Amino acid sequence: MLWFAAAAGLACGSPAMNEPPEKAFSESPREPSSISARAAGSPYVRVIGTAQDGGLPHAACACDRCDRARREPSFRRAVTSLAIVLPASERVFLVDVSPDVRRQLDGLMDVRNDPPDRVDREPVDGALLTHAHIGHYLGLAFFGFEAVHARDLPVYCTPRMAGFLSGHGPWDQLVRMGNLSLQETAPGTSRELGDGVTVTPFAVPHRDEYSDTVAWKITGPNRSLLYMPDTEPWGRWSAPVEEILDQVDVALLDGTFYSADELPGRTVDSIGHPLIVDSMERFAGRASPEILFTHLNHSNPALEPESAAARRVAERGFAVAGEGQEFEL
Repeated sequence: MLWFAAAAGLACGSPAMNEPPEKAFSESPREPSSISARAAGSPYVRVIGTAQDGGLPHAACACDRCDRARREPSFRRAVTSLAIVLPASERVFLVDVSPDVRRQLDGLMDVRNDPPDRVDREPVDGALLTHAHIGHYLGLAFFGFEAVHARDLPVYCTPRMAGFLSGHGPWDQLVRMGNLSLQETAPGTSRELGDGVTVTPFAVPHRDEYSDTVAWKITGPNRSLLYMPDTEPWGRWSAPVEEILDQVDVALLDGTFYSADELPGRTVDSIGHPLIVDSMERFAGRASPEILFTHLNHSNPALEPESAAARRVAERGFAVAGEGQEFEL
């Protein structure tokens, strides 16, 4: 697999570089891919955020990690999101539109052709949404009249998510004014983005107060990637998640919490996410796909590259996604 590594990922944003994980030890045959230049003109995915919805530093938090992120810009993490880049057709698509989208668009200037001296009304060519929790769609507001004032930005989402956006303010205004063009895409339905890239949503169990929740499979000419930033623990799935993992080369999975120790007073059953320690145990021994964790909460010790938790992730043959990391498709 081909990828670039940047800042160790979790709850906020930074351009600092992150070394690739060490080769897996005997507990797992998985070998993290080596850093390599991708082929010129090939489509790829770029990680542009890895934090849980509250970011790092987290809103209104004075814990040690959040204080460190305020002191050290390189330790900050943007809210989880991806960019699908199609160099041949000069197109860029966001996967989830986070509250940090302004900064994330700035980080994509190297793959976009901004018009000089004015607002770019078409900074991206579309967006794919996973669900209606704050870290995954609030950034759509910046494409509205008060900011970018986009023109018919295609937004690929499930019919229920489309109904939520078109039926509730302030999102309905973006639809009425033609800032957003909702492209209903039911789970299991594929869409072609161009350059040999297709995207397909898969339904996943999660808290579905306003919309259902999906993961996105992104398939290119040579390789495929799964983006699943939010899900219930694996034991609550009606069918094994491995059925989806078997279809891809790379998987960016929900790594919100490292272990139950982060949440004193709460039982494991009350945590609506798979723990990284449980995921590593469940997926140990799989040669494929390459698994990286994203959507890390500010409490997660794996945020700190020097921590025992981060070392353990690397030793087991997994990784924490890093901002700026790229995966050729």
